[in-house]
Amino acid sequence: MKANKHLMMNNDRAQAGIGTLIIFIAMVLVAAVAAAVLIQTSGVLQEKAQSTGKQAAEEVSSNLMIKGIEGIRSSDGTDSSSTVDLIKVKVALNIGSSPIDLDQAVITITDGSTTNDLVYANNEKTYGDAMEDFVATNDTAYNMVNLTSLAVADLGNNGKYFFILEKIRDEDGSFTQEAPIMNQGDLVNIYISTVSTAAVDNTNLDGETHAVLKDSGLTVSPRSTISLVITPESGSSTTAGFTTPTFGIPTSIALWP
Repeated sequence: MKANKHLMMNNDRAQAGIGTLIIFIAMVLVAAVAAAVLIQTSGVLQEKAQSTGKQAAEEVSSNLMIKGIEGIRSSDGTDSSSTVDLIKVKVALNIGSSPIDLDQAVITITDGSTTNDLVYANNEKTYGDAMEDFVATNDTAYNMVNLTSLAVADLGNNGKYFFILEKIRDEDGSFTQEAPIMNQGDLVNIYISTVSTAAVDNTNLDGETHAVLKDSGLTVSPRSTISLVITPESGSSTTAGFTTPTFGIPTSIALWP
């Protein structure tokens, strides 16, 4: 009998070993972790992008528009003051603006030598107290007497720290003294005390009788250069600068535009 012959086959292909399998599994795990990190990061970035876009849109579109500025001189019953002692700023919302809460607005007014940073009369967080004797249910005329006459405990005069508001048009009823929120179409007067040292003995101002006027630290005399900046909680600031004219006889003077 012939012996069995064992044939040798040349085959350069090999079976996948356990080491290769481990490497493959590790690569899959690494890819899965990387994919999870990328998905999570993209979600966080998308959320931040949406938030930033919303804030940017509010910053660009939300702002007040000054319609006019009027100055009021006080009097002693006979003669008018040589200074403007109350400023009325008529404001509305710009086109496309979001609602603005004037309780969070800050008004900066300067006569070139003195600067007052004012907050709304019902805001008690900035200076630790609301305006002395301010009552949100009272009308503006009563609050205006407080603005120019009374003092905040340990702070000085109301007019150095606060402004007050009066609604002119508010069709949806959103604006109140307690929550002064302006919507599209609203028209509001902002009252700013500019009582000077020369006017503190006067008793009549804008049709109201005052026991005494308190010095605001500002002096708005003829040919004074006044700068006014209204900064809302969100949105761009609104600025108005003007030089006061000669006063003459009228107690009410158009200051801007």
